[in-house]
Amino acid sequence: MRDRRSRDRIRPPATTGATAVLLHGSPSEEDAARDALHILPLSILPLETPGLRRARLIKNVRLETVAELFNDAQTGSGQIGIGQLSKCFGGDGFGGDGPEFRRDLRKIVQIGEAASFDVYSLRLELRRLNIDVEEAGALRLSAAKRAELTSYMRVFTRPLVEHVYGVQGTDIGSMDELVRLFAQPDVEEARRRLQLTADRLDIPLQEIPAFLEEYADIFLSLAYFKRCLDDIVPDLQGFLGWMAELYQASEVRRDARQGRMLDEIGHDLTDIATSITGRFESFDSRSRDFWRDINPESFRSIRDLIVTHHLTIGGVLCGLAVKMNLWKHRFSRGGGPVRRLEFIRSEILPGLAHIKTIEQASRNNMGR
Repeated sequence: MRDRRSRDRIRPPATTGATAVLLHGSPSEEDAARDALHILPLSILPLETPGLRRARLIKNVRLETVAELFNDAQTGSGQIGIGQLSKCFGGDGFGGDGPEFRRDLRKIVQIGEAASFDVYSLRLELRRLNIDVEEAGALRLSAAKRAELTSYMRVFTRPLVEHVYGVQGTDIGSMDELVRLFAQPDVEEARRRLQLTADRLDIPLQEIPAFLEEYADIFLSLAYFKRCLDDIVPDLQGFLGWMAELYQASEVRRDARQGRMLDEIGHDLTDIATSITGRFESFDSRSRDFWRDINPESFRSIRDLIVTHHLTIGGVLCGLAVKMNLWKHRFSRGGGPVRRLEFIRSEILPGLAHIKTIEQASRNNMGR
């Protein structure tokens, strides 16, 4: 029996038409949505129906894309299928039956097929669909998130600084500082090395700042995904320990099928986490190789490798994050065996094969 009190269920809004309750995000909420793997504020899309721009798409625990019309502590999350949007926005001046709404709905359906709504995956998906975004900043991480990733970025900025400034290089606090530093180097030796770098990249010296901005964005995306992974892994380990406790429950000891289910889920989650961690280790190795032999081909190679894996990394991390977040929300205080088994069967198992398929395909392509 499903828990009817749960706030994560897909529910229709209390009303439709002009009186539907829609999301109004504060700046901090908008930043949180922009930095999330599983949320797409529709305000970033060029939609013609004003009301739609105040809703958002989210990935639910089954990794299905649904429209979320409201979300607060009292009423919970008001989620509907994308196909139901016309019922909410039809009539009463919302234009749900007009050509503008139908054009908007086509865009929403197309982008809703993305495996993840992180900004890097969205850039690729929107470009593929020929959907222009009105404000470029909408597809960037928030300033707070970029600052949070500074320590992760040092892994990639250190060889760059040392390449130009030597091993005693300046301690850079952010990639923005790095770009400014290299745009106006104040040390003669640095200028000489910077010119050498430009020569080896086969670009004019004045294009070095643009190269650095591209370098920064590519590796900022890697830092973002690595931070997401580092947040998920401890939760995943906690979940596996929580699930392992069920082997001692009479419900599992009496029913071999339950034990097999737990075995398969535990194996799949461990395999997925191990595989994606290995992918990040490979990225680190490839980036170090780039600075050992810097040239246009080596940069294009590492850039294309990372960008090629954006969609699959985002899809895997999004799926794991949604499931682990719901587990923490539901079971912060334990839970009996029956409730645990029902949760695992109904919320963790659905969609897990999809995550595994994405990761396996990427693992097979990693060395190509």
